[in-house]
Amino acid sequence: MGKLDGKVAIVTGAARGLGRAYARRLASLGAKIAVADLNLRSYEEFEAEAKDMSADSTVAEIQAAGGEALGIELDVTDRDAVEAMVARVVAEWGRVDVLVANAGGGRGRPVDTKASGLDPALLHLVVAMNLFGTVYSCNAVAPIMKEQRSGRIITVSSVAGTAPSKDGGYAHYGAAKAAIAHYTRYLAQDLGPYGITANCIAPGVIATGRIMQTVIPGSSQSNQDRAELVALRRLGTVEDCAKVVEFLATDLSDYVTGAVIPIDGGLSRG
Repeated sequence: MGKLDGKVAIVTGAARGLGRAYARRLASLGAKIAVADLNLRSYEEFEAEAKDMSADSTVAEIQAAGGEALGIELDVTDRDAVEAMVARVVAEWGRVDVLVANAGGGRGRPVDTKASGLDPALLHLVVAMNLFGTVYSCNAVAPIMKEQRSGRIITVSSVAGTAPSKDGGYAHYGAAKAAIAHYTRYLAQDLGPYGITANCIAPGVIATGRIMQTVIPGSSQSNQDRAELVALRRLGTVEDCAKVVEFLATDLSDYVTGAVIPIDGGLSRG
């Protein structure tokens, strides 16, 4: 039997990269997975991501492996759409046991997003994608989990939310991710009496197809240069992060809540 047999998990931003890894990991443990993303085939935007796919979507990959999955197109900045997504999952499977609020991301270049000169429209967009999307997702599942008297909520911050960049760039993204971490601490206090845990992960530089294709080749730093900044002297993998999600989604973490767990190989403390 799998650790999550009979459980239902929602993973937002699960079409590619880290979200895909979280969805596949939870499915391998027996959970039914709602794969929610703005574009369920967004991996097509990145050659390295597309090459890694074993089917035409995360849903198809899970189903091919014998799991049960549902694909839902979702804009997490739309509160009504988030609530409708959760209602659809409950109508399909009757419950929600795990939420991985992974959807988010950044916009703009570090040089154009320094703390002292943020464009208001860009700031609003990135805060909405990250913080608001996370809050909307957590708020939508909370009543269901309260009624069940159980549930696991996993939010996603970043090393950018725990330590600033040296030049002050990408400040909008770092601020939004820092807010997610602290929001999760409040959420843990709010939901703890109902038997619900809320924890946050903070990935560092993870070698997703998108990162390898766009960020690293365009940087003055090589992959090895970046690895030298990490205590473990390597970049992270999606599985490094998925293992921690497994920990937080299962009974291995029964007495863990309100934690913000860095998954950065020592980068944020280096």
